[in-house]
Amino acid sequence: MKRRHLIGAASTIVLSQLAGGCGQRVRPTLRVRLLKNSIPPILLRKFRQTQPSAVVLDFAPAAQLQDLFASLQKWQQNQPGENYPQLVTMGDYWLKAAIEQKLIQPLDPQKLTMWEQLAQPWQELVRRDDQGNLAKDGPVWGAPYRWGTTAIAYRRDKFKPLGWEPTDWSDLWRPELRDRISLPNHPREVIGLTLKKLGHSYNTENLANIPKLKAELQQLHSQVKFYSTDAYLEPLIIGDTWLAVGSSTDILRVMERQSQIKAVIPASGTAIWADLWVQPTPAAKNTSSEPNQNLPYQWIDFCWQPEVAPILSLISDAASPLLTTTDRQTLPESLQQNAALLPAKEIIDKSEFIQQYPPEITAQYTKLWQEIRGL
Repeated sequence: MKRRHLIGAASTIVLSQLAGGCGQRVRPTLRVRLLKNSIPPILLRKFRQTQPSAVVLDFAPAAQLQDLFASLQKWQQNQPGENYPQLVTMGDYWLKAAIEQKLIQPLDPQKLTMWEQLAQPWQELVRRDDQGNLAKDGPVWGAPYRWGTTAIAYRRDKFKPLGWEPTDWSDLWRPELRDRISLPNHPREVIGLTLKKLGHSYNTENLANIPKLKAELQQLHSQVKFYSTDAYLEPLIIGDTWLAVGSSTDILRVMERQSQIKAVIPASGTAIWADLWVQPTPAAKNTSSEPNQNLPYQWIDFCWQPEVAPILSLISDAASPLLTTTDRQTLPESLQQNAALLPAKEIIDKSEFIQQYPPEITAQYTKLWQEIRGL
């Protein structure tokens, strides 16, 4: 799925700050490369207000997570004289590969005053060994700052005559939806939601142990009008499809403009994704002379502040991890009532991150995917 498209104003803020620094003494600089729309510009202004002296915020957006990962690979070549960013956005699914390829370096949780405020699942997600595998006591390789889910989007006007609305993955198999569904062009997502429908984990390692899986996938395939990574919502908008599966962030943005489109997070649980702050490996060699080496940690802590988390969540259409340990009654009503942005705790508890598998397990998913699709 195409995950998430800083608003133009953010670039303007950065440019004006950089221009204002010309001819003046060197000011502390925080260089960040981030995913578009993942940080509202208002938060950059608020962060500057927390600093005792003027700082330069060099925040540059990239359209896709793949672009940022490719930049990390390029920066690893460590070209002399380059000003590497101190923090970069990374999707959790890319974390294992980044560690294996030595593209990033661990963070020091002792420099993060809000680290202990994160729930255990978020801490466990970023504690890895040197091969990128989950490790309870491993180094901290990233700082989650927002998250979302794989959600179901549907048209209320098309479902009203049917007398029901989708609530879970099993609804995708209903005969009324034949040739009315669009799904991600992604084997882990489609096979994963089918596994979830059958009561298994998204991260099932041996698919041969699920005898009904292939038949269920074949039946689901007959329901699908088309598969797409980045255009699954367009047919829903024009009514060519009635239901689509995709990123909650993409769906929430469409819902702001299309009143007939509604979203639901499947009751049996779904896939969770997270955007993380990571520190590129070459950055350490460029920050030794920085006026303030703690700026990256101050920024991460700022993103986790209780007064910042709701703003980040509402404007970026992805929830702050801090919200999972916050009393929901203390949150703005617009957050409490937005179940697509902040699902019920019981649904979150049934959901899981999609793990990155070694080639032999990935091959199982690819083979089954190709058989079902006739590829």
